[in-house]
Amino acid sequence: MGMPLAMALGVPFILIRKKGKLPYKTIEHSYKLEYGSATVEMQVGDVNPGQRILIHDDLLATGGSASAAAELLLKQNAVVAGFSFLVELSFLNGKNLVSDYSENISTLVRY
Repeated sequence: MGMPLAMALGVPFILIRKKGKLPYKTIEHSYKLEYGSATVEMQVGDVNPGQRILIHDDLLATGGSASAAAELLLKQNAVVAGFSFLVELSFLNGKNLVSDYSENISTLVRY
C-alpha cells in the first residue's frame, strides 16, 4: 500500500467532524438541517490565517455540511479555495449555497 495522497502531495489533511469526535481544543459551527440542526468541529490551529483550503466531501446534497466547513475555516481566517465532491444531488440545489464561498466547485458524478 502506498503513501496517503495528502502526504504524497505535501499538503495537510484537516478533519472536520461531528461534534465530540475530535480531541484537544476545537472550534465549532452549528447549522440547520431539514429536520433539525447539527454541529461540526475542527481542531484550533489546524489552519493558518490566509491559508487556502480545498473542502472535500463525499456528497453535496443541500450544501449544509460543506457550508458549515467553510464557516469553520473563515472563523480561523483561512480562505476557501474551492470544493470537491464525489456525488452531487443537483435537484437539491446545494451548489447554490456553497457557491457563496467559492465558485470553484468540482463534482465527479451528478444526479
